[in-house]
Amino acid sequence: MRDPYEVLGVARTATAAEIQKAYRGLAKKLHPDLNPGDKAAEEKFKEVAGAYDLLGDAEKRRRFDAGEIDAAGAEKPQYRYYRDFAAEDDGHAYTSNAGFADFAEADDAFAELLRRGQRARANRRGADLHYRLPIEFSESIAGATKRLTLPEGGTLDVKIPPGMLDGQVLRLKGKGAPGAGTGGPGDALIEVEVLPDPRFTREGDDITLELPVSLAEAILGGRVIVPTPTGEVSMAVPKGSNTGTRLRLKGKGAPRREGGHGDQYVKLKVVLPKSPDPELEEFVAKWSQGKDHNPREAGAS
Repeated sequence: MRDPYEVLGVARTATAAEIQKAYRGLAKKLHPDLNPGDKAAEEKFKEVAGAYDLLGDAEKRRRFDAGEIDAAGAEKPQYRYYRDFAAEDDGHAYTSNAGFADFAEADDAFAELLRRGQRARANRRGADLHYRLPIEFSESIAGATKRLTLPEGGTLDVKIPPGMLDGQVLRLKGKGAPGAGTGGPGDALIEVEVLPDPRFTREGDDITLELPVSLAEAILGGRVIVPTPTGEVSMAVPKGSNTGTRLRLKGKGAPRREGGHGDQYVKLKVVLPKSPDPELEEFVAKWSQGKDHNPREAGAS
């Protein structure tokens, strides 16, 4: 802990009035109620309050100057004043109302502000804790219950509602850091990270899948098995389908906010055999209409 004289910006020979004046100036500048959300100012105010709690008390100052206690008010080498450390659980040692009386005559309103702030910190709500939870694409569509392992070793069971989007945040009330006094715990804020699935792309509530089909399936048609985020389904491929043909599986998309589901669109991709097929080559060689067809001409497809 820093030297209290250095914290208040006064010399070791400063009078009690000079110490009080330095404290009042810093307190008015740094008080948390006057700097909402400024953590740096709050930490500096705690340090200033601690320094004044020691130097503003004539007996403590005498003992500190004599080397009997340290800058935290602790006995050297092993004893501590419980009054000074009564609320260490709140993150700092100085929570008494010592020094507030110094504001009573000159600035009653500010003294009351300090008292209210002191009481508020003694019953402060716990901090919200932020986590990131990766889930599968299929889980983002269908929903799931995931177990999140916390950095300190605990776990949280998180219910993922159907239709979650990447980056959405779930709030688990009361699962954050514990509060002080009657403040109650904070919340756990869980940002969902939807892992990409190379098979699917999502646009709003609709899903698209590219499905390879054989030349025979494209020409003759038939039924094929199609994956969806909630399981496989059977789908009819019309005769004469081509690469780029777009078929719809109604209601196989993501849940809609207003009810119902989006659709899954299946884009066909005609794929020829990897190895040469002499029978297919012979047929194409004799297929005069196929030779006459030019798919690059406008309106030929």
